[in-house]
Parts: sequence; structure tokens; C-alpha cells
Amino acid sequence: MNSNAAFPEENELDERDGRYLRKAIVWSHAARRRGNQPYGSVIVSAGNEVLAEAFNNIAETGDLTGHAELNAIRALADRGVTRDDLAAATLYASGEPCVMCAGAIFWAGIGRVVYGLDATRMQKYHGDSAQRRMNAVSCRAVFSASPHAIECIGPALIRDAGAAHEGASAE
Repeated sequence: MNSNAAFPEENELDERDGRYLRKAIVWSHAARRRGNQPYGSVIVSAGNEVLAEAFNNIAETGDLTGHAELNAIRALADRGVTRDDLAAATLYASGEPCVMCAGAIFWAGIGRVVYGLDATRMQKYHGDSAQRRMNAVSCRAVFSASPHAIECIGPALIRDAGAAHEGASAE
């Protein structure tokens, strides 16, 4: 572990995780191009089927819960995805899921999360507003309260994940 606790070490990923995390990062760039905060998410089945893809759309919709992870989870509603499917699925997020999104992952029963930027790095990009400080609670703290195991890998692909945040506004 990195002795600098403010910046956790980057996790190495296998080919599959790298491919799908990069796909989530592509969605983060799409979000930013559309005027939203740069976050993307992809949910993938154990059999490598992309179940849902989404980006943050708060600025477009005015829905303050329009985070990428929640939008991807909501997209599963019409797909006939079972709880067993979700327990074996992986959610890829360009940034560490916030408390709200971690709670949604918990309640959806998703069994694995891989994320790009950690909350500390995101705060460095976007400032220290009260809204951003809610990211001080790690998604791992939420996942630790889950009755089912939620494997969590991140931060990873930090340089790639951070590119969409370069020069983004603090709001």
C-alpha cells in the first residue's frame, strides 16, 4: 500500500477489467461533451454481456440523482436481469461511486465494482465544496455493511480516468 494515504495506489487490471473500465471512461467523456460532470458507468454480466451503459446526466435533466451508476442500474429494469445475474455482474465506473451510488449498488445486489479515479483525486479536480465532501465516505464503507459480498477494485487507470476531469468546473 502506498504510504501516502491521501492517494491510494493504482490497482492493476486484467484485460477484461481494463476493457470495460475504459468503456466507462469513454462514457465520462460523452457526459462532459454534453455539459454534464464527467462520469460514466458500464454493467457487465459474468458472461461478458454489456447489460447497461450510462453517463452522468444531471445538467441535462436536472435530476440530482442522475449519476452514471444510478442511470446504468435504472436501465436494467427493462432487461429482465435477475438478482443472480447481478450478483455475478461487475459495475465499472470512471470514478469511485459516491455514497448514493454505492447504496444503489448494494441494494441492486451487484457483486463486483471496478472504478477509475478515487474520491480523493476527484476532489482535487473539482474542489472542496460541501457537495464534494460527501465523497469522503468511501464506497468500501457502504459495501462493508452489505449482507452479500461486494468485491471492490480501484483506483485503476487513473491517468485515463482523470483525462475527462482536466479543466472541468468545480460545480
